[in-house]
Amino acid sequence: MFYVTYLVSELRRRLGRTVLTALGLGLGVALVVTVSALSTGLDRAQAEVLQPLTGVGTDMSVSRPIDFSGRPGAGGFPQLSEEERRQLRDEFGPGRLGLRDLGEPGTRFSRDTFVSAAQLSFPESEVTGIAGLSGVSSAAGGLTMNAIHVEGIVPERTEERGRFVPGAGPPENIDVSSISVAGVDVRHPELGALTEGQVVDGGYFTGTGTSEAVVDESYASGAGLAAGDELTLGGKAFTVVGIAQTPLGGQSSDVYVPLDRLQALAGREGRVNTAYVRAESAGDVASVAAAIEETVDGASVTTAQDLADRVSGSVVDAQSLVSKLGTTLMIVGLLAAFLIASLLTLSSVTKRTRELGTLKAVGWSQGLVVRQVAGESVVQGLLGAAFGVVIGVAAAALVGALSPTLTASFAADAPQGPGPLGRGFFGQGAIVDAPSTSVALTAPVGVGLVGLAVVLALLGGVVSGAVGAFRAARLRPADALRHID
Repeated sequence: MFYVTYLVSELRRRLGRTVLTALGLGLGVALVVTVSALSTGLDRAQAEVLQPLTGVGTDMSVSRPIDFSGRPGAGGFPQLSEEERRQLRDEFGPGRLGLRDLGEPGTRFSRDTFVSAAQLSFPESEVTGIAGLSGVSSAAGGLTMNAIHVEGIVPERTEERGRFVPGAGPPENIDVSSISVAGVDVRHPELGALTEGQVVDGGYFTGTGTSEAVVDESYASGAGLAAGDELTLGGKAFTVVGIAQTPLGGQSSDVYVPLDRLQALAGREGRVNTAYVRAESAGDVASVAAAIEETVDGASVTTAQDLADRVSGSVVDAQSLVSKLGTTLMIVGLLAAFLIASLLTLSSVTKRTRELGTLKAVGWSQGLVVRQVAGESVVQGLLGAAFGVVIGVAAAALVGALSPTLTASFAADAPQGPGPLGRGFFGQGAIVDAPSTSVALTAPVGVGLVGLAVVLALLGGVVSGAVGAFRAARLRPADALRHID
């Protein structure tokens, strides 16, 4: 009891030095709490952006892209086999619309054509083969097409006008519009270009073979569509059953329909141009990607990490800053706090030479003197922990109250093809955009972080106490007698 009473009285007698030491430790701890809370908040913000990059639960997407850059001379696409060139011609078509075949001049016409993006399709059976690979949990096929809608009035003198090439611009009185359509394997609602989790209004598909459609919210807004409305694709009516929100980096299409329905409309029965793959574990992604590239001829495998590497913006910049500068600040701050506490304790021991020496002279053992000095430092560490937690939590709460908005942009692939804006040989066009999203920054402080703050402050008290105790242990009673007047 005497030990505790004496310890408290000594701390109160040197209140200014006690508060200064505790505050120094507290500031170092507060810096750790604040930076750690910011880092946690940034990790959550980044996870919110990156988690759905390839679709919920999708680790990889597989396609067969066409390299338009390798198209020299009259041979065309030398990297493709003759069979693949024939497939390319069949899938993309000539991209021409013969006006003389649309009817008499002055009559109204409407025509829908489905063309592929800059990639070849492959048999749907290859998706089943991918699903059977070691390390693959599940796989689903998908088909993405551009639906080109041409309508207007058959112009006069069609013989002189020749043929209409969509890529070159339509003649007068003819309107051309294009939307992207994705076929979804509804047997895998958790995997693919559209998942149940992306539907924000209405519902998901009820099954295969249904004339149902889910539309992207941005397209729905522009076209004035809502759940329950109808839209027409390829001359067939589809009922809009839901509105979807595409995550950053996810495959964005204007309209989603069951895969078998799009295959029938586009004349691509039994074929897909994308496979969505989920690995059994994160450690299997690299080996599965390599196995797919060996199994599927000409396959290009894009993993979630590949897409994550293409995300930029203030979220990434802030995360990089905190991970580099923040860690350095925490280390420097803690070292400075420990050094200040040690110097103050050492100074306190030096000024207490007469007192501590007298205690040894009246019978205190060296261990009791060391315990006294170390105990005072540990209590100062506890006070520093309290200061640090209060200051750190207040700073984190301020960040949460201000809730600064961070942005993330996804670097979309540059469209390929010889024409402007990536317009391909066959008349299809592509729009270049840089999708982005915003996320509010928070700075959560958990129990674990508070515990870490207490441990660090106590560690600072122990370190400074050890330094002071070492100095106190070397004091001799004779030192005290020299200071007696």
